Amino acid sequence: MKTKSEISHLQGSLVLGREGKASFAAQQAQLLRAIAECGSISAAAKSVGISYKTAWDRIDAMNNLSTAPLVVRSAGGSQGGGTALTALGEKVLKGFTALEKEHALFLERVGRKVRAFEDIAEFAGVGLMKTSARNQFRGKVTAIKPGAVNAEVMLDIGAEQPLVAMITNDSVETLELVTGGAALALVKASWVILTREVGLKTSARNRFRGRVSRIETGAVNSDVSLDLGNGKSIGAVITNESVKELMLAVGDEASALFKSSSVILMVE
Repeated sequence: MKTKSEISHLQGSLVLGREGKASFAAQQAQLLRAIAECGSISAAAKSVGISYKTAWDRIDAMNNLSTAPLVVRSAGGSQGGGTALTALGEKVLKGFTALEKEHALFLERVGRKVRAFEDIAEFAGVGLMKTSARNQFRGKVTAIKPGAVNAEVMLDIGAEQPLVAMITNDSVETLELVTGGAALALVKASWVILTREVGLKTSARNRFRGRVSRIETGAVNSDVSLDLGNGKSIGAVITNESVKELMLAVGDEASALFKSSSVILMVE
């Protein structure tokens, strides 16, 4: 698992401008730096991973917005000849480089403060994760019950009951799951079954009781959200016909059911 220091590494970009409009940023500085090193616009463009045309479009824009050119070129063939920074271009690049160093020190200083607040640091790591799973829960592993092939992992997600996941023993080792450790549980909304019957007997290990907080009706399916309390919610995608049969309405009590094998676990 990533350490708190790795999760909370702060990132940011430096952009200079006036009245809310950007005029000079890292990508321009990167191109100027490459021109100074390569002495050729084609080589500089290749170095920063942009096309020859894009490079000159950026240079023309910088030159047009400046009181004097930042870049000059000499006549040449298809490769554009030689290219160099003017005295002003060198001065601008030197100044922006100094600002980038100050900016990096600022981010490191603020980053140390972020790491001092564990909840912020952990949340920052979650924001980097991209997944199609609608339901995502951060939890603490409260129990791991290994079997012959699979293991049952229980997570405390801050709801009225723990969330249960069934994964292979190999996955437990690969994820380095331990009691007391953190994990992320993913459950697709299409895997969630809704019911209004309190005493319904089912093989689904996960059963969360809540109140309908939102129903968004589509052409065929509806997206239903249940408020589980404590700021937790779960979404389910069911057919419009099922919504009618269950007579679901905002404010109604309902239960969200899903199998433990439908839960995907991740660690940061």
